[in-house]
Amino acid sequence: MLTHALVGDEGKTIELGWQGGKRTRFHAMWLRDNALDDKTRSAGNGQRLITILDIPRDTRIGGALIKGDTLEVTFLPEGKTVGFPAPWLKANAYDRDESRQSGWTADTIQRWTKATMQNHVPRASYAAASQGGDALREWLSAVRAYGFAVMDGLPAESGALCKVSDLFGYIRETNYGRWFEVRAEVNPSNLAYTNLGLQAHTDNPYRDPVPTLQILSCIENTVEGGESSVVDGFAVAAVLQAENPEGFRLLSSCPARFEYAGSSGVRLQAKRPMIELGPDGELICIRFNNRSLAPTVDVPFADMDAYYAAYRRFAELIEDPSFEVTFKLEPGQAFIVDNTRVMHARKAFSGTGKRWLQGCYADKDGLLSTLAAIEHGFKEAAE
Repeated sequence: MLTHALVGDEGKTIELGWQGGKRTRFHAMWLRDNALDDKTRSAGNGQRLITILDIPRDTRIGGALIKGDTLEVTFLPEGKTVGFPAPWLKANAYDRDESRQSGWTADTIQRWTKATMQNHVPRASYAAASQGGDALREWLSAVRAYGFAVMDGLPAESGALCKVSDLFGYIRETNYGRWFEVRAEVNPSNLAYTNLGLQAHTDNPYRDPVPTLQILSCIENTVEGGESSVVDGFAVAAVLQAENPEGFRLLSSCPARFEYAGSSGVRLQAKRPMIELGPDGELICIRFNNRSLAPTVDVPFADMDAYYAAYRRFAELIEDPSFEVTFKLEPGQAFIVDNTRVMHARKAFSGTGKRWLQGCYADKDGLLSTLAAIEHGFKEAAE
């Protein structure tokens, strides 16, 4: 609860006191830009109806009054009074002494290893998830938290993976098509279409932006071997940063180059770091794919040895069995991975029997939006 409001700096700032003695400050311009009234923001979707240029340059606070659980602020020279709910002010306070998690979703990410996840692979049945409610919420929440999840009970038929993407969003079509077949081929355009084992990797780092989700669905699997595995790239990167800060800095500040030219009429290239950080240092993306890595030419000569040493160590950690969670997909099962975080791999398999998977790409923003809407509905129902 608010206890006092003191205007300072000739109206440029305001200090708020809270029950318990805590104090927070806000700038007049920040408050005016984030006003919640219906002339500033759309009541329907919350989007701003004004631009920063519509706000007077000399905006200041002419007065402030606490009314119950609301702070009423009058802005000059407009003479406009706006109410700010105390819970909203507390949730959006930026004047804080304590350390703060980087980024928007850092508190929802849970890093994992084989020891913590092998016997706790998140999964749901399609029948339950397709009904929405708790089953879908928990499955989507697992993808957000762990970067992967399994779904059981799909039809063992071509195109069934679309049912997974339909639960939260849309398929992202690429040069590989709306979806693609993952089975051994003669003269394949991609090494995924062989019976060879594949190193843990993220898909399509040669795209900008990369597909943020990948779904793989099993239609037939009677081969020996061919198990799928996943590795939490964020957990691996954290270990690398702890043991080799300089190597981590090089992999996150120097761009790698990726390219793909396996199909007629397709020439894809991207230039991004293997470990991508946000401006505030938040770990936001892993790009790791030995098959599509082009010559690295953006590292200074003096740093190239250290860069390659860090790259090798990163690869060693990725292949360390202690980070790997393994499972074998059966017909009617699918798994989804956050392609900006979780690397997936495949064990080699025998030439006898059949292994037929289908894959597609989707976008994480759709999944997170669907999850947020479900969670909001649950919150409203609880209130």
